[in-house]
Amino acid sequence: MKRMKKSQGIAVLCIMVAIIGFFGWYTYGIINRTKEGKKDAIKLGLDLAGGVSITYQVKGNTPSEKDMQDTIVKLQNRIENDLGENTTTEANVYKVGDNRISVEIPGVKDANAILEQLGTPGNLYFIRSKGTDGTENYTMGSDGAYVLAKGKTIKSLKADGSIVVSGSDVKDAEGGYQSDQTTGKQTPVVQLSLDKKGTKAFAEATTAAAPTHDTIGIYYDGKFVSVPSVNDAIASGQAVITGEKDIDAANKLASYIRIGGLDIQLKEISSEVVGASLGANSLSTSLFAGIIGLLIVMIFMVMAYRILGLAADIALALYTELIICILYWFGITLTLPGIAGIVLSIGMAVDANAIIFTRIKEEIGLGHSVASSIETGFHKAMSAILDGNITTLIAAAVLGVVGTGTVKGFAITLAIGVVLSMFTALFISKLLIRSIFASGAKSDKLYGRVRNRRIMKFIKRKVVFASVSLLVICSGIVAMIAYAANGKKALAYSLEFAGGTQTTVVMDKNYTVEEINDDVVPIVADVIHSHDITAQAVNQDNSVVIKTKTLALKEREALNKAIISKFKVKESDIASKNISATIGSEMRRTSLIAVLASVFFMLIYIWFRFKDIRFGSSAIIALLHDVLVTLTMYALFRLSVGSAFIACILTVIGYSVNDTIVIFDRIRENLRNKPSGGEKLNMAELEDLADRSISETFTRSLSTSFTTAVMVLMLLIFGVSNIREFAFPLLVGVVCGTYSSICIATELWYVMKRAAYKKAHK
Repeated sequence: MKRMKKSQGIAVLCIMVAIIGFFGWYTYGIINRTKEGKKDAIKLGLDLAGGVSITYQVKGNTPSEKDMQDTIVKLQNRIENDLGENTTTEANVYKVGDNRISVEIPGVKDANAILEQLGTPGNLYFIRSKGTDGTENYTMGSDGAYVLAKGKTIKSLKADGSIVVSGSDVKDAEGGYQSDQTTGKQTPVVQLSLDKKGTKAFAEATTAAAPTHDTIGIYYDGKFVSVPSVNDAIASGQAVITGEKDIDAANKLASYIRIGGLDIQLKEISSEVVGASLGANSLSTSLFAGIIGLLIVMIFMVMAYRILGLAADIALALYTELIICILYWFGITLTLPGIAGIVLSIGMAVDANAIIFTRIKEEIGLGHSVASSIETGFHKAMSAILDGNITTLIAAAVLGVVGTGTVKGFAITLAIGVVLSMFTALFISKLLIRSIFASGAKSDKLYGRVRNRRIMKFIKRKVVFASVSLLVICSGIVAMIAYAANGKKALAYSLEFAGGTQTTVVMDKNYTVEEINDDVVPIVADVIHSHDITAQAVNQDNSVVIKTKTLALKEREALNKAIISKFKVKESDIASKNISATIGSEMRRTSLIAVLASVFFMLIYIWFRFKDIRFGSSAIIALLHDVLVTLTMYALFRLSVGSAFIACILTVIGYSVNDTIVIFDRIRENLRNKPSGGEKLNMAELEDLADRSISETFTRSLSTSFTTAVMVLMLLIFGVSNIREFAFPLLVGVVCGTYSSICIATELWYVMKRAAYKKAHK
C-alpha cells in the first residue's frame, strides 16, 4: 500500500478528530433526549421506560393466521383509541409463535388499568336507527361522531329488538373496490357475509329501512365505527358497505367487523409492570457503568500499547458513538440486557486491536521497520479476527432466533457491536496508525516490541489443569444433587423458569432481612392469603424483591395498594411480573436448544476453517467446560436462573471460542511454517509448538480478558439488581473462558494429536 505523506497523515488525523467530535456532539444530544423521555430519541424497552407487557395465549385449537391478525388489530385499536390518556403511540402488538400475542406499552401512567381494560372482550352490533317506539337509538354528538342516544344502552337495545345482528352472526368481512355503474370509478367498500340467522334478520331490517334510506349503525367495542345508509333490501346475506374514504378505512372497518365475532378466547400467561422511576434509574446507572468502564479500558490501552493504544482509543470512541447512532437511526429498542450487550461488546472490541498490536510488536521485535510491521501485523491478524468474531456472531444469531424480548435485544446489540468492532479495528485503527506514523511518530520505541519471548510450559501441566476443572465442575454437580435431595430445586429457577409473580419495590431505605420478615412478608401474606413467599433486599438500590404464587390482576392491585399505604412509596416505584409455568418449561427447553445449536454450528465452522476435526472438537469441549463452570457458579451461589441465563451462557460460549480461535490460529500458522506443514513433527516438537503458540498469544489473551472483565465488573458494581444478576456469572465466564483457552483447549488438541501420532507409529 502506498505510504502517506506527512501532510496527508496530519490531514487524516484532523478529519478523524472532527468526525469523532461531530458524532460525540450528535450522540450526546441523542442520550440527553433519551434520558428526558422525548420522542426523538432511542426507543426504550419496558425495563428502561417503564410500562406494561402482557402475553396472551389462545385457548383451544391453533387459530388461523387471519384470526390471529384480526385479534392483533383488535388489541392495537384498543390501545390507540380506547384507553384514553394512559396510552402511547409507541405500543407494540405482535404475534409470538402460532398461538400467542404479546403487547408492549412503554411509558403508561396506570399500567394495571391498561391490563384490566385489555382483558375486556370487544363486541360488535348492527343497530337500527330507531327503536320500536320511534325514538332515535343513536344521535350525532357535538364532535361529529355518532353516540348512543340518551338513556339507550346495549342491554335496552337488545330488549327493544333494535339489535339487528351481532358479531357472532358475521361469517366474513373484506375490504375491496367496487366499480360505479355510471362512471366506472373504483370506490372502496366493505363486502359483508352473514350466516343463515344473520341473513334472515338483516333482510328484515334492510327491507324496513330501504324505502326511507334509514341508517344501520355498526357499533364496535363501545363506539360507532360506521353508520351507513340502507339503499336496497338485502336478502342474500351478502352486503356491501360504501362511503369509506379510502381502501385503508375500508380494511379497518372490515377488521372491526371480523374481530367483533371472533371465536378466539385469550388467556393471560405472563405480564410485567415496570415503574417509570425504576426504568429511569436502570438507564442512568447502566450508562454510568459503561462510561467508567470505557475510561479504564482507554487508560489501559495506552499503558499497554503506547501510541498503538492511543489509536485504539480514538477508534473505540468512534465505535461507541456509532453504536448509539445505529440504535437511534434504525429504531432498535434498547433494553437493559441490550445495554449490557453494548458494554460487553466495548470490552470485546479491544480484542481485535490487541491481536493486531501484538502482531505489530512481534514484527518490530524481529527487526523489521515500523512501516512494514504495521502492514504485516494487520495482514497476519486478519484470519484470527474474522474467525473469532464469526464464532461470536454465531452465538448472537442463535440468541436472536430462539430468544424473545430482552434476550433478543441483547443479541442484536451484541451482534452490532461485533460487526462494528471488526470495522473499527480493521479499517479505522489501521487508518489512524498509518496517519500517526506518517505524521512523524516513526520511532519503534513509540510502538513497543516483542523480543525473546519466554516459552511457558503449559502442556506438561495438562493433568493439573484438568484436575482443577474437574474439581470445580464436580462441586457444582454435588451441590445440585444435595439441593435436590433436600427437597429444593437443583438450580434457583427464577419466575421465567418456574412461574409465579415477582414484585419489586424501591423503598426509602435499606431493609434488613429481619425487617423484611417482620414488616413486609406479613403484609404480602395477608393480601394474597398464602405464606409461600420469598423476599430479599437489594441494598444497592434500596429495592425489596418479593416472589409469590401467580397473582391475578385484582390481587396485584390489592398488593400494590397495601405496599403504598404501609411504606409510603409511589406507584412508579413498584414493578411486577407474572410468568406462567408454561412459559417456564418452554424457556428451559429453549435454553438447551440454544446451547446445542450454537455448539453445533461453531463445530461445523471451526472444522471448515481449520480443516481438522481435532481443532473443532477440542474447542467445543473447552467451551462446554466453560458452560459447566458457569453453571457451577449458578448452583453454588444460588444465582437466579432466568431469561438472562440464556444470554449469559451463550455469551460465554461466544467469548470462550473467540479466545480459543486466536490460539488455534497461531498453532495453524506455526504448523505452516514447519517443513511439510508440521505433519512430520514428533511429540516433543509438537509439544514445543503448542507451548510456543500459547506463549505468543498469552499477553493478548490477558489483555482481552482484562478489558472485557473491567466492563462487566462496572456493571456488577454500578448496575441495577437485574444487571448484577447477569454480570456476576458473566464475569466468571469471561475469566473461565480465558483459562480454558490457555489451559484446556490447546492441551486437548495436543492429546488428540498425540493419540493420532501413536496410532500412526504402532
